Amino acid sequence: MPAPASRAQEIAARLTASGFTPRLTRTRDRFRVETAVPPAVSRARWQALLAALERADRFGLDGTQQGQTAWAVIFRTPAAAGHRPGAWRSATGS
Repeated sequence: MPAPASRAQEIAARLTASGFTPRLTRTRDRFRVETAVPPAVSRARWQALLAALERADRFGLDGTQQGQTAWAVIFRTPAAAGHRPGAWRSATGS
């Protein structure tokens, strides 16, 4: 499996290629990639979004009155992930 930084950059690149504008943040124990999701997303873009997100250790979709944000978290160590890559999590990007 590629290094965590490479995985995060790959997810960001896939989102960019699909027309999204990702933001990548780093902390001591993880990388987080997130992007705003417009209200009307085509089926093809939605599938590309999901294909990018499923490469993460955890991912999800948060909704607020301002809109939706898709996020992906890649842990720097496998032990920090706590479970398999791609596992859906509905809480905010822990």
